[in-house]
This record gives sequence, structure tokens and C-alpha cells, in this order.
Amino acid sequence: MPATSPQRAGPSTAPAPGPRFDPERVRPDFPILRTRVRGKPLVYLDNAATTQKPRTVIDALANYYASDNANIHRGVHELSERATAAYEGARARVARFLNAGSPHEIVFTRGTTDGINLVAQSYGRGLAPGDEVLITEMEHHSNIVPWQILAEQRGVVVRAAPITDAGELDLDGFRRLLTERTRIVAVAHVSNALGTVNPIARIVELAHERGIPVLVDGAQAAAHLPVDVRALGCDFFACSGHKLLGPTGIGVLYGRETWLDRMPPYQGGGGMISTVTLDRSTWAPLPAKFEAGTPHIAGAVGLAAALDYLEAIGLEAVAAHEADLLAYASTRLGELPGVRPVGTARERSGILSFAVGEVHPHDVAAVLDDEGIAIRAGHHCAQPVMRRLGMAATARASFALYNTREEVDRLVKGLARVLEVFA
Repeated sequence: MPATSPQRAGPSTAPAPGPRFDPERVRPDFPILRTRVRGKPLVYLDNAATTQKPRTVIDALANYYASDNANIHRGVHELSERATAAYEGARARVARFLNAGSPHEIVFTRGTTDGINLVAQSYGRGLAPGDEVLITEMEHHSNIVPWQILAEQRGVVVRAAPITDAGELDLDGFRRLLTERTRIVAVAHVSNALGTVNPIARIVELAHERGIPVLVDGAQAAAHLPVDVRALGCDFFACSGHKLLGPTGIGVLYGRETWLDRMPPYQGGGGMISTVTLDRSTWAPLPAKFEAGTPHIAGAVGLAAALDYLEAIGLEAVAAHEADLLAYASTRLGELPGVRPVGTARERSGILSFAVGEVHPHDVAAVLDDEGIAIRAGHHCAQPVMRRLGMAATARASFALYNTREEVDRLVKGLARVLEVFA
């Protein structure tokens, strides 16, 4: 099965050639990789679900709670000022990572799901019955269900652009579904079930020709491809800290300031107000308007540490390494009888979904777990994708910067055992 280098997440250029990235250099930074599972060294290939954390992130969390823990923005004492500086410094760090125009365009959320819900419930409040939201058949449930809830609330119509048998977006089909009733496009940057890298810049161009804003689900892109939201041209970009080597419970919504200014608050409470009387309230300026209540301060600090770690290595190097692993794994799995890939898009990131004959993916994952190998099995919160491809579930191996070719070899050896057990 051919595999190509991942599409760069701004200009459509492949990662620059250079010395091969050595994952052995970074593996000592991740304490969990020394874990043994069922007496065997852990092979962690479930990175699309969540990534492991380097020591620098773990230390950042511990140091915050040990030295700086306080609530932010409200206190004049030193601890509160230090916590506020760390939190707002993390916001500025995220803005640089995504190349946002201003830190005011960065809203901290609980994760990608929360960010998409924010846009659906805030931007969506201005939609009318019959207005249309355009998604695709390859979306994660988190980029389907919020729009369906909005459809129930506002009478809007959710339409899905088709995908091909290879798992690529049908751009002609997408173009045909852009109509005078389309009010927003919401699309995955990278499919979590297939690894397909969508042509976001072209999607944005087509939508903007009609004045339609575009939200990008960047959960599977931000840790694996260089992302430049201004080069992509998108209006919203949502991603999750835990898929970026950072903590769980923290995420980011980038939104163009012009859109965020127009949108009403998603939630109400402390921190997001300017004035409150018993009759009415007014809202704080961006981005506080969308951050009600005490935020995940430590999560933001940990996320900033994760971004420092990733950028010290370089996203181009990470993308090239994961492309090499994907190509190697595709070739090795192709040597096994009865193992077939699911999703063969020309542009893919480091996700490899596959089927093993008639063996249920849960059984595949159970046998691999006995060998110390962690993969994902199921519908991957992407049931429409599975339905489109005529499957109930797949097995999925997904790579990160700390994975190695030797771990791919162990995966292949484990799959050979699956074939023996279910022969």
C-alpha cells in the first residue's frame, strides 16, 4: 500500500529533507514508555486517542501546584499574579504555535469537542430554520453531534460531503453542496479513523468564495503537522492538549477576532463579565467572554510546556518521522496474509487502520495487548465513516514522535500471532 508524506498544514509543501529523526533521543523523556504490560515492554500505538507526556510537562504541572497555585485575574496577591502570568503566558504561547493574529483569538476550552460545541452554540445562535451546516462523511462524532443538536434547536439542516472508497474527500461533491443556504463549513483536518489529510486551504478557498466561514477540527493535526491558521485561512481551529503531549482537560479554540467579537457567550458565570446587575450583564472583552468560571490553569501551563517541547524538536521533523513509520508499517503489514488497509488516501498522517481477515478488531486488540502492544479497536467515534466503508469497526495503530520501526516490527509479529490464534 503506498503512503505519501503528510501534507504541510499551511502551504502545500512536504517536510524538508534532512537527517532522519532519531526517536531513541526522545524516548527517555517519556517515563511511561518504561512501563511493562503483561511482563513485556510497552509498545504504545494509540496516539490518536491520546499521546504520552514528557517529563517536562509532568514537572510543569507539579511545579505549578507546588509553587504557584492560585486563582487568576481576581487576586492582587503575589501567587495570583504569578498564576495569572503563567496562564496568559500559555495563551500567548499557543497563539505563536498556531500563528494566530493575536492572543485574543485564543480561547481555552476543555478540548476539541468543547471548542466545536462553543462555535455550534454561539455562532449557531444566529442561524435560522433552513440554514445549512456542511460537514463531511469522515467526521469524528464531535464534529457531527454538536451540529445535530443545533439542528434540533434551530431547525438548521446538516449536510455531509461524500468521501471516496479510498477515504478521500470528494471535492466535487463538496463544491456542489456549497449553496446560498450554507452558513458554516466544519471539517476535520486529519481523519482520526483513516489518517486522511484534507486539503484545508482549498476547502477554505471554496467556502470563502461564497463568504462562508470554516471551522477546522484540528485534533489529529496539531501534534503531527506544522499548523499555521493564517496560512490555512480558516476562521476557527479547535484542538486538544492531550493529543499534543499535554494534559487532559485543556484545549484551544482559535477564532478570527472579527467572528469572536460578533458571537454571544457560550456560557455564563464569573470571569466572563464586565458588569452585572440584577437586571442585565455586559461581557468582558475577548477572550474572557468565552471563559466562564475558573479555568484549567495547570492544564494551560502544562500545554505551554508541551508546545515548547514539540517546537524544540520541530514539527517538520516529527511529520517526516511519522511519515516514515507509516510507510514502513504499511509495507510490513502488507506482507501478512489477510491483513488489509482501511483508508488509502494519497495524503495521510500517521494513522493506519486495518482489518485482519474476519477476526473482530476487539479480538485483534486483545491478542496484541497480551503482547504488550496498545492499539485502538472499534468505530473510533466515527460511525458514519465505518458505515460508508461497509464496516462496523477497524483496528488502528497510530504513531507519535517516540515510536520506532522496531515497535512496528513487534506489531507485525503480534499480528502474525493473531493469524495463528484465529486460523
